Amino acid sequence: MSAASHARLAYLALGDSYTIGEGVPAAQRWTHQLAAALRAENIPLATPQTIAATGWTTDELDAAIDQQPPPLDHALVTLLIGVNNQYRGRGLDDYAAQYQVLLQRAIGYANADAARVMALSIPDWGVTAFGRASGRDLSQVAGEIDAFNTTARIACTRHGVAFVDITAISRACADQAQMLAEDGLHPSGAQYALWTQQAMPIAKTRLAAGA
Repeated sequence: MSAASHARLAYLALGDSYTIGEGVPAAQRWTHQLAAALRAENIPLATPQTIAATGWTTDELDAAIDQQPPPLDHALVTLLIGVNNQYRGRGLDDYAAQYQVLLQRAIGYANADAARVMALSIPDWGVTAFGRASGRDLSQVAGEIDAFNTTARIACTRHGVAFVDITAISRACADQAQMLAEDGLHPSGAQYALWTQQAMPIAKTRLAAGA
């Protein structure tokens, strides 16, 4: 692949606060770190076009995409959504239906190529300082997040989309203050770097295959 073709690789990042990088500079978002890591491997992406906001649920992300539909020619599309469905007590069945719609839309924005789409699991917010102070039943939070992630993984497998599990990383970082942003809830750039390391081999393989 030539340097000129590298420069034309477009990246669309869909999600919520974990994609927008609440509490960290843009360069420390996992999506931006992933693009930088791929550039270092001679598969550079453009700066991600991001459709994400803190607090969004699956239906809110879907509605936001409707308001400003992106182009259909992205080399990579990533999706990380669902924590706010769980936090607000939304049902698993609704999540499953809405997540599948978002997966199908993501595939469409990747030139209808499911191999260019990568989804990340929902991290466990219950293990954070915010979670521990929330008064919630944290074992229930963990169980619900696991159920949501199982649902997402099954949907990704059905559609041929790569699923990257970063939930274990979020749990392993529970007692490390440097792995959280100042709000004690969202990941720091250092934790996002671990997410990037987890996602990088899959993204590199899939992008290189289509070079």
